[in-house]
Amino acid sequence: MEFIDYLKALILGLVEGLTEYAPVSSTGHMIIVDDMWLQSEQFLTKYVANTFKVVVQLGSILAVVILFRHRFIDLLGLNRFRRTQSGDGASGAPQTAGRLKLMQVIVGMIPAGVFGLLFKDQIDDYLFSTNTVLIGLVAGAVLMVAADLFRPKKQIVESVDQMTYKQAIGVGLFQCLSLWPGFSRSGSTISGGVLLGMSHRAAADFTFIMAVPVMAGASGLSLLKNWQYITADTLPFFIVGFISAFVFAMISIKFFLKLINRVKLVPFAVYRILLAVVVYIVYF
Repeated sequence: MEFIDYLKALILGLVEGLTEYAPVSSTGHMIIVDDMWLQSEQFLTKYVANTFKVVVQLGSILAVVILFRHRFIDLLGLNRFRRTQSGDGASGAPQTAGRLKLMQVIVGMIPAGVFGLLFKDQIDDYLFSTNTVLIGLVAGAVLMVAADLFRPKKQIVESVDQMTYKQAIGVGLFQCLSLWPGFSRSGSTISGGVLLGMSHRAAADFTFIMAVPVMAGASGLSLLKNWQYITADTLPFFIVGFISAFVFAMISIKFFLKLINRVKLVPFAVYRILLAVVVYIVYF
């Protein structure tokens, strides 16, 4: 491998890290760079290229786990174990009666999980194309604008710890839209949360927390199936991409969570429309 190959892995990881959790569709972005670089690399077969995408996604997942580590420790009940062991309640996130519950996360994951299992073959066969991604980008943008325009003005849930089970299942139903490539998981779920009476930040927090087990499970299974494509020749490429995705996802998530309550969703919707135009010009 040459220096340019490492540079490309770095940039591909950057694209994944910056777009995976922002409501702009990482799928749409990866389609562009896929045809520009991944498929043009002689040492990357189709299967190696697909494995690389899984590896960089794992990098972005790790970023969420680290940034929300206290939340995950709390959800799994490990704070209680640590207090029992130490004899005090000083470690980990504070415990309050109103904290987000693990069952709420599970409830939110169920709808997309069921739909994904039922229609996996149809999704793989008919929805992974540039045309369908363009539709997803535009339709997702419309939903995001609608969420900002028609969101409730009163009794807003400001923190993810205040959300109800009804809101959890509602956000989970909106997540089903993300099964359409280009729609964006965070775009659909944050929009759904906002329409259901959550603040943009609360909806984003729940989206990121809920995404980890879903993405980790799917990526883990894909990696196990494609483990043979990680060889001595491709490993450096994968490592650079993984680290790049992890670092830029950390930066992206921190920036996004500080920004989302101020700018809302419309600016991201506008960007999606512009991206759709670029994708159309590039491919058609």
